[in-house]
Amino acid sequence: MHKIGLVLHRINTPPWRLLFGILSVVALTLAASARDTKAPSRPDFGPNVLIFDSKTPAPTIQQRINKIYAIEQYSEFSKERFAVLFLPGEYHVDIPVGFYTQVLGLGSSPDSVHIIGNVHSDAAHENNNATTTFWRAVEGFSVTPTGGTMQWAVSQAVPFRRIHVRGNLVLHQHRGWASGGWMSDSLVDGNTDSGTQQQWISRNSEWGSWTGSNWNMVFVGVKNPPQGNWPDPPYTTVEKVPISREKPFLQVDEDGKWSVRVPSIQRGSAGITWHDGSTPGKSIPLDQFYIAHPSDSATALNAQLSQGKHLLITPGIYDLTEPIRVTRPDSIVLGLGFATLRPSKGTAAITVADADGIVIAGLLLDAGPQVSPVLVDVGPEGTKTRHAENPILLHDIFFRVGGAGVGRTQINLRINSNDVIVDHTWIWRADHGDGVGWTSNTSANGLVVNGNDVTIYGLFVEHHQQFQVVWNGNGGRTYFYQSEIPYDPPDQPSYTSAKGTNGWASYKVSDSVTTHEAWGLGIYSVFEEPHVVLSRAIEVPRTPGVRFHHIITVALGNLGEISNVIDDIGGPTAINPRFTPKVAEFP
Repeated sequence: MHKIGLVLHRINTPPWRLLFGILSVVALTLAASARDTKAPSRPDFGPNVLIFDSKTPAPTIQQRINKIYAIEQYSEFSKERFAVLFLPGEYHVDIPVGFYTQVLGLGSSPDSVHIIGNVHSDAAHENNNATTTFWRAVEGFSVTPTGGTMQWAVSQAVPFRRIHVRGNLVLHQHRGWASGGWMSDSLVDGNTDSGTQQQWISRNSEWGSWTGSNWNMVFVGVKNPPQGNWPDPPYTTVEKVPISREKPFLQVDEDGKWSVRVPSIQRGSAGITWHDGSTPGKSIPLDQFYIAHPSDSATALNAQLSQGKHLLITPGIYDLTEPIRVTRPDSIVLGLGFATLRPSKGTAAITVADADGIVIAGLLLDAGPQVSPVLVDVGPEGTKTRHAENPILLHDIFFRVGGAGVGRTQINLRINSNDVIVDHTWIWRADHGDGVGWTSNTSANGLVVNGNDVTIYGLFVEHHQQFQVVWNGNGGRTYFYQSEIPYDPPDQPSYTSAKGTNGWASYKVSDSVTTHEAWGLGIYSVFEEPHVVLSRAIEVPRTPGVRFHHIITVALGNLGEISNVIDDIGGPTAINPRFTPKVAEFP
């Protein structure tokens, strides 16, 4: 106080006014200091979302992660769902990632969250078998793995996004079977080894080197792709990604403010988005989202959407008596921890309006016991509205018919709108689990595309009872396709699409289509009954504008065959000795 009085004596400003100003500055300084040291506020994400900061003791974090893994290590069809979130900082932990578990870094850059120790996916079966290592995800952090190598032994529905591996990456477990997979917007400082992976797609990613191949390895917008020409090794390389938009993600800034980052659209891109730190885009404050919980009804969620809110859907299973209706342009519906939507009254789970910029991301759609005409419907039939400047996007949208219980639908995903982008989907009629059988878990088609200029990266569609994919719109593009046709047709009469045609092609382009293009396709059979065959893996009209690049067919079991690769070209698969037909270019 003595010094303040001395200063007041030496200037002409009224003492009370200067004293008020000094005290105001002091107050602001103290408030700023308190803000800098205050832990970020925690939104109410519910009990199945764990949020860690770097001040939490590592043993405490490890104990909680281990409890989740004890539940989810082998629980392929469990009802539990978890998301594990790390605030910016450094962590010394080992993170095994089990079923229905999503691990997220909350920084603007993957390097904002640094895991020193390990993050890994291990094979879910004995003998290092990862062919059913499904439904788990890592996004938005960097990892320095113990021993220098991160193990990510996975198959379908396993997003690997915005990850920086400060070392090497292996996509298998000690060379056991694996059937993946997806990588995007990720950087691996060292080598990526695909090993025994049957197939893989990498989009907008970078690495020091890549080794390994099997049947169908696709690289789109990848810097430093592996050298070699299809089919030996089976590398399909597309230099640029024509149009993309990275998946929205949660982030927390240095003031503890939560938001959802919505990346910008990219055209003609290659490599990762975050070289300069954050991914270009806009941030939407979290208070503009309604944070949904499994106790919320579809009616309640639709009320929030109609009031202008976005949806953040927390982990759990949501039984829906009506569809979630997304109608407002630029709406975001973002799921955490494999949040699962299950219609209980034979309706769709989600309907999407024909409006610009809608994003649906990070959800598992589970068919209910009553037949749904469609599970996700995008736009009305017959629409002519265009969305080329601000397309509708679907990221990490996974479908399941049976497996966790009886499920029935006619179509899983129907796209009527134009210019839609699908960025990773697995559309699965279950071949194992509960309620599985030719007349139990019924599903005619995985995907039906009626819109024009629809682009899909990472299309996995399996085991549906008729065409896996029906493409009716013009200008479609598919970058990577993986499909197993149904295992369980009981006999050939039950599996005949037309007179003289055995089965339904996996990928059907309608006769009315004049332009369509696809890169890197693998179609496989595992028939369980004798004397069941498929006439052709792909059916297309013979026109110059319909073009396919790099196709392989494989008979995985000991019964039946695929008689041709595309239309009447390619010849049959064989078992003894094993023969895998390939078509490099069509026509």
